[in-house]
Amino acid sequence: MTETRADRFVRELSAAKIPDPAAGRAVLWLRTGVTLMVLGLVLALVAYFMSHGTKDPLAQRDAITLAIGGVAASVVGSALFLRYSLTGFLRFWLARQSYDLAQLGDRLNGTVITNDGAAAR
Repeated sequence: MTETRADRFVRELSAAKIPDPAAGRAVLWLRTGVTLMVLGLVLALVAYFMSHGTKDPLAQRDAITLAIGGVAASVVGSALFLRYSLTGFLRFWLARQSYDLAQLGDRLNGTVITNDGAAAR
C-alpha cells in the first residue's frame, strides 16, 4: 500500500514531537479570553444604564469607572483570545513550512524520498 503525501506529513509531524495545540493550558486561556470579552461588554452595558438611570453625580462617576473596567476587560480578553487562537494555527503553519523546505532541499540535492520514508539518490 502506498503512503500519500498527507499521511507521510502526519507521520513526520508526530515524529517531530510538536505538542498538540488543543492540549494543556492554551484552551483554558482561550476560554478565559472569550469570557473576559463577553463579561467586559456586559459590564460596560450595565454601567451605561446605571449612569443614565440616576441624576446623582457620585453614582454616575461610579458607573463610569465600572464601564472603563469593562472596556479594559474586553481589550485584555480580545488580546488573550487572539494570541491563543493564532498560536495553534501558526504552530501548524511553521511545521508545514519546515516540512516543505526540507522536501525542497532534498529535491534540489537530488535525494528522492521513497514511500517508506527512506532516502535514495
